[in-house]
Amino acid sequence: MSARLVKDGVYSVGCVDWNARNFHGSTYVTARGVTYNSYLIKDEKITLIDTVHKNFAKEFIENIKEIVDPSKIDVIIINHIEPDHSGAFPEILKLCPNAKIYGTEKAKQGLLKYYGSAGNFIPVKTGQNLNIGKRSLDFIDTAMIHWPDSMFTYSAFDKILFSNDGFGQHYAAAKIFDDEVDFCILMDEAKIYYANILWPFGQIITAKLAAIQKMNLDIELIAPSHGLIWRKHIPEILEKYAYWAANSTQNKAAVIYETMWHSTEAMAKKIVEGIASQGIEAVLFDVTKNARSDIASYILDAKGLVFGSSTHDNYMLPVIDGFLHFFKGLKPKNRKAFAFGSYGWSGESVGNIEEVIASAGIEKTTDGIKVLYAPSKEELDKCFEAGRAFALTIKKE
Repeated sequence: MSARLVKDGVYSVGCVDWNARNFHGSTYVTARGVTYNSYLIKDEKITLIDTVHKNFAKEFIENIKEIVDPSKIDVIIINHIEPDHSGAFPEILKLCPNAKIYGTEKAKQGLLKYYGSAGNFIPVKTGQNLNIGKRSLDFIDTAMIHWPDSMFTYSAFDKILFSNDGFGQHYAAAKIFDDEVDFCILMDEAKIYYANILWPFGQIITAKLAAIQKMNLDIELIAPSHGLIWRKHIPEILEKYAYWAANSTQNKAAVIYETMWHSTEAMAKKIVEGIASQGIEAVLFDVTKNARSDIASYILDAKGLVFGSSTHDNYMLPVIDGFLHFFKGLKPKNRKAFAFGSYGWSGESVGNIEEVIASAGIEKTTDGIKVLYAPSKEELDKCFEAGRAFALTIKKE
């Protein structure tokens, strides 16, 4: 995409990867592609905020050239050094070697480690600002949203908060503003993004949102480094972030499982039926057939979680094992759970899952259900009853 006007004197010069289907390795499926947003401000000092993935460096530089000669860039602000944001930094620096680089001290360390140079780097902290002409840019340290180096940059003149990974979505589009695309799709992608990128940092996000509110910033646009710029739906996304960061939940449940010879799958289906019989929304996820990122998005606000696995070599199956490791790292709170599974020899999988439930701080509502070989009708009825009883524990609160 070419450079596009965000506001008078402010341009989006980033790049769109329409075909990206994975992010962070294979852990995050990006069904709607990815954008790498960067912003150029034309003022007395030409200022570039963030760069893009290195694979798009050439296109990125061409976008900048539509607005200014890259050699004229005076300031580069590094809100975050993860390579999807800083990958083109070395190529840009070659074109404007005298530019001053601003970011946190951690950002400087990261640039040196990744690229061997941080240029003419000036570390900044919350409360510091930079005058670039008509504009004064304020820096806000947002460490661990979601890396130690992260920060936001605010332009009071433009009333824009450049939020890097905050409020992002993986959503490739020909448009750049939130009110130019389908709102339901946008919020769905924002939820997937939060669940997979920011969920573990809820307490930090809650504190930072409160701190930013106290700053009384006049914000007309929130410009993240992935996805669409927020201008119409700022209240909605702020409300959702506060809700998600508080680990708030709804009366719904997910049954997440891996099966070998379909016995565990048969149990899972009956558990879902039992939950649904009490009017509680329930969704079934086979971890070998559903993207981890999509499951995370659903369970972000699900109160009930049921995990199942067949036993193989005295342990749970490997894909559900990987998912539960991922799940524990999300640091979920305010949930209820139980485990189930089938086995042929010894049946350790249920105990394995219960160990994860306990270590994640999740309330176990009942002892796990084990079935030898294939479940009988009586055992399937027991699974249905377990689901029904689980739904009632969800409804109590």
